[in-house]
Amino acid sequence: MVEGQIGQNYPTTSQDDAAEPNPTEFMNEFLTRLRSESEKNQLRLVQDLADKGEAGLDALMEWCLERQGMPAAPTDGKVHQLLVAAKTPKTEAFVGKHLVEGVVELRSQASVDYRPIAQLLAQRDFEEADRTTLAKLCELAGDTAVKRGWLYFTEVEQFPSEDLQTLDRLWRVYSEGKFGFSVQRELWLGTGKNWDKLWPMIGWKSGNTWTRYPKEFIWDLSAPRGHLPLSNQLRGVRVMASLLTHPAWS
Repeated sequence: MVEGQIGQNYPTTSQDDAAEPNPTEFMNEFLTRLRSESEKNQLRLVQDLADKGEAGLDALMEWCLERQGMPAAPTDGKVHQLLVAAKTPKTEAFVGKHLVEGVVELRSQASVDYRPIAQLLAQRDFEEADRTTLAKLCELAGDTAVKRGWLYFTEVEQFPSEDLQTLDRLWRVYSEGKFGFSVQRELWLGTGKNWDKLWPMIGWKSGNTWTRYPKEFIWDLSAPRGHLPLSNQLRGVRVMASLLTHPAWS
């Protein structure tokens, strides 16, 4: 392992030391380290653990159990994604039992089911999660918006704060803090509420050319910060303005 890599102090096997690490010691050392790390280092550490095979995956599952009932953080979202991607019988059974609804509490004042978005984000299917987010926003707006397939800014103004906060939390938690309405709002405020500066910053426009949907958008974490969700961006600035000025962020 390269010097300075975050996982370098964990027990490993080698030609000189063929003994397997003690699973209990390995897990305790991992959990102790993870609790004390910054979020950035936690994200690196859980990836390192997932790459260590069964012992690492066991430690990630133990972390999930320890975190139950606590506010979800980006590390929790990444752990869920890593367990889904592992596709072992043990991880699949664990996800089916403990992570059916994901790691984010899916609150909805309008009784909208946000589980499909959580499941897609856990699978790192950001493109389909984005489409489903728009569908759920239309569901919030009512039957007419569902049939129309897009939103009026006046409909956004009536959205319950709790629902927008849930959608935002889902995107932030499952994107290592990179995507979400609140992230877009932060960037927008940082430009002095200048839309012309925001669009290229989040990758929605280059020069005078708007990014074409869907092929020119980036559907993974290599995208610029704030790139997703798209928030009905093809319908102009008024829907976006209503989202970013909504009381949910007060």
